[in-house]
Amino acid sequence: MSHLFEPLPMRDILLRNRLGVSPMCQYSCEDGFATDWHLVHLGSRAVGGAGLVVMEATAVTPEGRISDGDHGLWKDAQIEPLVRITRFIKEQGAAAGVQLAHAGRKASRSVPWKGDHELGIGTGGWPVVGPSAIAFAEGYQVPVALTSDGISEVIASFAAAARRALDAGFNFLELHAAHGYLLHSFLSPLSNHRQDEYGGTFARRCRIVIDTIRAIRQVWPDSLPLALRISASDWIDGGWEVEDSVALAKLVMSEGVDLIDCSSGGNASHAPIPVGANYQVPFAATIKRESGIATAAVGMITEAMQADAVIRTRQADIVFLARELLRDPYWPLHAARKLRVKTGSLIPQQYARAFPPKT
Repeated sequence: MSHLFEPLPMRDILLRNRLGVSPMCQYSCEDGFATDWHLVHLGSRAVGGAGLVVMEATAVTPEGRISDGDHGLWKDAQIEPLVRITRFIKEQGAAAGVQLAHAGRKASRSVPWKGDHELGIGTGGWPVVGPSAIAFAEGYQVPVALTSDGISEVIASFAAAARRALDAGFNFLELHAAHGYLLHSFLSPLSNHRQDEYGGTFARRCRIVIDTIRAIRQVWPDSLPLALRISASDWIDGGWEVEDSVALAKLVMSEGVDLIDCSSGGNASHAPIPVGANYQVPFAATIKRESGIATAAVGMITEAMQADAVIRTRQADIVFLARELLRDPYWPLHAARKLRVKTGSLIPQQYARAFPPKT
């Protein structure tokens, strides 16, 4: 019996299975507006059988974009194009999620297929911010260290974007605190050299994340789940470690976070990350076991039995797929057949003739 296709209750919603579409930047927006590309990209993954479809990192301010092609929810006008997308996702039986983000010191870049280079202030770019005036790497801007008032404005922007996400029809929200972006850069001692209320000790480095969660929970309904994506390790001595992630998980549970999405790295360009099959699954297992919070496993999970084993052995509660779902939007349907799961309820009637019952 497959565990991957068991339903997963999260607050007042019920995911039809434990397969999620990880948020993946499409770099296909102008002024932060979603397009037909997003409708087809996200909608096809819902048609393909995923239980949860999470839209890409969505900037809460214009300055919080990774690139000039990023999606955004910093103004009300950006809501309208999303309503059709979330409605379609939910009509296919999936939950519609969005990841709210601020790129921090890794902002103001060109889109990847244009070279992923710095956008200068005079060539379409904008000033970047961070906890301290430390550039991510050579070729990146040196960020302006945020003041306390600037931090308060960022937190308010996250809350405003969460309200817009609700108005757009999303019923799952993820807060991005991973991959070296703004919130992660506050958590990690590699990038946060502050000695005020937002730096120094573990508790003060976590403060911006806690304050942001509290602000979001003021506008995001208690009936709907809230997830937190973290980099469980910086993979650098003296950086953020899995023990810190466990401690953070214990803190955010009481603040209304339901799921920790366990990624890693992204805050140091020279980190020796041992990328390979299941390489981040132990983080999800450790955080789940030691904190008691539900976790998501992600990264180099490509096979049906591999994903099922993660759930069956209780290393995580849900598996997020990324590149594998770019290669095959219908991966969940194919996985269900490999795992001998009845796929009738997953398959749209329009596609049923392509999936005849097995004899």
